[in-house]
Amino acid sequence: MMRLMEQSLSKRRYAAYFGIPLACVLIAGYTGYDLGTRYPRTFEVKGLENAETGITSKEDFAIFWEAWQMIQNSYLRAGEVKSGDMIYGAATGLVASLDDPYSVFMDPEEAKRFGEDINGNFGGIGAEIGLKNEQVVIIAPLKDSPAEKSGLRSGDKIYEINASSTVGMSINDAVKKIRGPKGTGVTFLIGRTGHEKPLTIKVVRDTIKIPVVEWAMKEGNIAHVQFYTFSEDSSGLVRTAVQEAQAAGAKGIVLDMRNNPGGYLDAAVTIAGYFMDAGQTVVFEEFRNGKRDTFLSRGTPIAKGIPLAILLNGGSASASEILAGALKDNLGTQIVGEKSFGKGTVQELTELRGGAEIKLTIAHWILPKGTQIDKNGIEPDVAVKYTETDREKKRDPQLDKALELVKAKIK
Repeated sequence: MMRLMEQSLSKRRYAAYFGIPLACVLIAGYTGYDLGTRYPRTFEVKGLENAETGITSKEDFAIFWEAWQMIQNSYLRAGEVKSGDMIYGAATGLVASLDDPYSVFMDPEEAKRFGEDINGNFGGIGAEIGLKNEQVVIIAPLKDSPAEKSGLRSGDKIYEINASSTVGMSINDAVKKIRGPKGTGVTFLIGRTGHEKPLTIKVVRDTIKIPVVEWAMKEGNIAHVQFYTFSEDSSGLVRTAVQEAQAAGAKGIVLDMRNNPGGYLDAAVTIAGYFMDAGQTVVFEEFRNGKRDTFLSRGTPIAKGIPLAILLNGGSASASEILAGALKDNLGTQIVGEKSFGKGTVQELTELRGGAEIKLTIAHWILPKGTQIDKNGIEPDVAVKYTETDREKKRDPQLDKALELVKAKIK
């Protein structure tokens, strides 16, 4: 089992068991059914116990077995349906009933694709998607990805995928429609702020390699350090970038997490420790019973005391919000740009038998001063928009403002 943050992993520890009982129940319960009856009799199955785990359910499972038996006895193409697919379908529906876009069941094939995604090398369009106000949206296109090159932007509302409406569509289903063989196209109908009519954008799928960290020295010896994901190795790469910038004479740093949809929690905690003393609170993980786990900064603060500013926008989510919030609450670091996405729930990834996996929301993130990230996001201290005109003219007023703030702090 692994912990995730929105579609993002934290490898820090394992957690509670979930998942296996369904398969066991199917095996245990099936044998008690009258398989020779065309129209099965109705009876209650209550207090069902999983022999492997001792977990007991008081729910009435009779309706499940009745539906199962009707399919076996009466469905026109029952011979074409595999029992395993029916079990996966039941598990999918079980998790879908939670009405939580970030909790999903994945059959073995889907679980394999998910593993490819989080390892940073996969086929697709190169964009993080999510749900906002029950609408499928682009959280952030990855740098130099087919999505970015085709014109998709953070905040775009996806109305259709290949002419299929996204109304009521889950993130998992949207991902299934978006992914496909390298070299093939996927067409989106997009709603974008400032455009009266929807836009049609076609993206050609390709193998996606996620960029991690870039840095450049700006005027006044201020390092612009931009990172695009919190991958397994991003904390080491950010550390290298910061040290290289300091060796080159950097007197201040702008941390740019615009369009960074998040990733490993461990990376966010480690990077926070580059700028503040070990042992300071980075984030709280709060569970449904009110219990909190505290994550503290660690390591050597290689850039403690250096003038600092942070850039965020609507594509900054999850780990980006945790790191930005921790530096703001602990150090008073100013945030420039636009309100972040607001993805602050914790998902736990558990491997089930046969290679299937289940991802469940189990907690949410609370910043050191008590702000809940989920659905709230982080408001910038200095709001600066980045417009289509800015993009066309290749200017960056958000970065300019952040550099200005850092320059004013340099003694």
